[in-house]
Amino acid sequence: MSQYVDYKLEDSIAHLTMDDGKANALSVDMSEALSGELDRALGEAEVVIISGRPGLLCAGFDLKVINSAPENRGAMVNLGGQLLLKIFLCPAPVIIACTGHAVAAGALLTLTGDYRIGAEGDFKIGLNETSIGLGLPVFGRELARNRLDNRQLTQATLNATMYDPHNAIQVGFLDEVSPPDTLIDRAYEMATELKKLDAKAFAEVKADMRKTTGDIIGKSL
Repeated sequence: MSQYVDYKLEDSIAHLTMDDGKANALSVDMSEALSGELDRALGEAEVVIISGRPGLLCAGFDLKVINSAPENRGAMVNLGGQLLLKIFLCPAPVIIACTGHAVAAGALLTLTGDYRIGAEGDFKIGLNETSIGLGLPVFGRELARNRLDNRQLTQATLNATMYDPHNAIQVGFLDEVSPPDTLIDRAYEMATELKKLDAKAFAEVKADMRKTTGDIIGKSL
């Protein structure tokens, strides 16, 4: 376990739990830790689960850094974009267990997964950037374009609409909702199902389907 990410391996399923004790912000340290543990998972596991602690997946980028020197902000956002692209293009199946709030970059994290399960409850999921005076970087816009329902895209991006878990399914942030106390068990059930897929075929189809979006994001980072 790193200071930011807990790593567990069971039955060829790697479970990466984000927990910095605060907002689970995608700081430089969190992005580096999650990227390193993902590399480890790809060497040991067939399916990857990424979750947060109960009540929170990720609250976005670290606002203290966002409001600091431009070079610090740029370095953090660029590293976060690289991480999101890495998960989005990961050759193994990735399940995002959205354990609670997922805001801004946290909502983008849900868009990188191959299957997304959200905790039922009074949680907010969405891209609130324009409501707090921020723009969406290229990787944010392209992930949204790739994964969200096109009919909801303006509301979800330009209008900074926040969604509860059930409505997040309709928009495209989640695939299903589970009671919080069974969320992780449900993620493992889904991981077991995804293990039955042919790994080579899965990786090839995923790479082909996500290549265009991946190329656009990659050129921007």
